[in-house]
Amino acid sequence: MTPAANDVWPIVHAERRRLVADLLDLPIAQWRTPSLCPGWDVHDVLAHVVDTARTGRLMFVRELLRARFNFDRANDTGVAREKRTDPQDTVRTLDAVVSLTRTPPANLATRLVEAFVHGEDIRRPLGVAGTYPAGAVADALAYQLRTPVSFGGGRERAAGLRMVDSSTGQAWGEAGADVVEGAGIDLLLAVSGRPVPTERLTGRGAARLLDATG
Repeated sequence: MTPAANDVWPIVHAERRRLVADLLDLPIAQWRTPSLCPGWDVHDVLAHVVDTARTGRLMFVRELLRARFNFDRANDTGVAREKRTDPQDTVRTLDAVVSLTRTPPANLATRLVEAFVHGEDIRRPLGVAGTYPAGAVADALAYQLRTPVSFGGGRERAAGLRMVDSSTGQAWGEAGADVVEGAGIDLLLAVSGRPVPTERLTGRGAARLLDATG
């Protein structure tokens, strides 16, 4: 199921604005903090957020062709293109593109995944608290659960498990399967391959899901 554009874009734009606000006064020494995204520091992730905000369908296809269909290479090229010498210039660039509605040829739920997961990629290592709309997090999680890891999802990581959002009671997966319970954003991060503190996830399936993020 594809969420409606009128439901997705206001949330994405709000998340971009919040990220700008969170990073405006970040001390220069903290910009090299390793993010939750392997191999990237928080400045790299911010540059990627700028790049994805700018990238529409045609540009996505063109850059993927140039990268010989290597998604990681295409992403690294985008980071290099958008990463400014002064990190605050990168923040200001994001501020300038906050309201864009460009997207690659993909389900619009990917825009929610990008906004929430990359927001936490940056915020958690910096100790910055983030709050996210539960319904939109649920849409992002549902998308990740049905999308293969090879396409940026987490279907294989969650195979045979039942995810339960401790905040709302919403659940995904077959009844009777080993349960993983936690806040929706923590479930989303774990399914997306990000490290989550062990105390944030409970249930018989928690250890298996956490192992799958490594």
